[in-house]
Amino acid sequence: MSCTILVFVKQVPDTKNITGDAMKPDGTVNRAALPAIFNPDDLNALELALQLKDRYGAKVIAATMGPPNAANILRDALFRGADETILLSDRAFAGSDTLATSFALSRVAKKVADADIIICGRQAIDGDTAQVGPQIAEKLDIPQISYVQEVLDLQDGKIRAKRAIEGGYEVLESPTPVLLTVIDANDPRPENAFRILKYKKAKTASEIAKNKGEAATQDELAEMQKKGLLIQEWTAKDAVPEAEFSRLGFSGSPTSVKEIVSVVLKGGDFKEIAPTAEGINTFVHELIEDHTLG
Repeated sequence: MSCTILVFVKQVPDTKNITGDAMKPDGTVNRAALPAIFNPDDLNALELALQLKDRYGAKVIAATMGPPNAANILRDALFRGADETILLSDRAFAGSDTLATSFALSRVAKKVADADIIICGRQAIDGDTAQVGPQIAEKLDIPQISYVQEVLDLQDGKIRAKRAIEGGYEVLESPTPVLLTVIDANDPRPENAFRILKYKKAKTASEIAKNKGEAATQDELAEMQKKGLLIQEWTAKDAVPEAEFSRLGFSGSPTSVKEIVSVVLKGGDFKEIAPTAEGINTFVHELIEDHTLG
């Protein structure tokens, strides 16, 4: 069957050791202060897309919005099995909240007009909002299935998916096009050695120009495109009508982070209780005396 899957992925700062120093005065993340990684839930989203590719022969397109170095996770996506990649990069996107981000990505999805399925990770670890995927679906006016664990069937323009709910799961059916948000219910495949050898030279036009010291010619870009080594690079003008630029970046973002505080939990005093009948008996009497019990 013919099926095109668009997967939105994100390069995020590694938030394991985030502190107040990792925030800028304007409330945005100081990404230069933290190492950049592939957002974990987005790896699960990519894996689901690749599983559908294995089962149904789908074409998988991985796209991201971010700075030029976000091309790194697109190469990672190629190493794992993606067929095409798109980098949406422009200063006009700086400072985007979920509303502005979902608007820009919805315009990318419209440009990839033949996408039957759009897949996003549940949420990004730098924001933890879980809003972007559903907001994209709303802007495209297509159905969505959130918290997807696996896709059970895909045929005849319909998809059946198993989604997690509190205390269990439910199975939903939807027509395509449809948007899915995915939880960490699969094990993302590792990078493939043969694909690394093939796609390690995949680059954006900006990366080529930086390496050469001058812009690549149209013939060079066409040759790389033919070999599957060109990471498409779109600016704001490539994806969004100029009349809608006010919906991008800071101007299109009604929310912002006022302050981030690093909370350190310190242990209090403790008393060791002997693991004997006498020790437990003494402990219970102490709790009764200070009215914790009784």
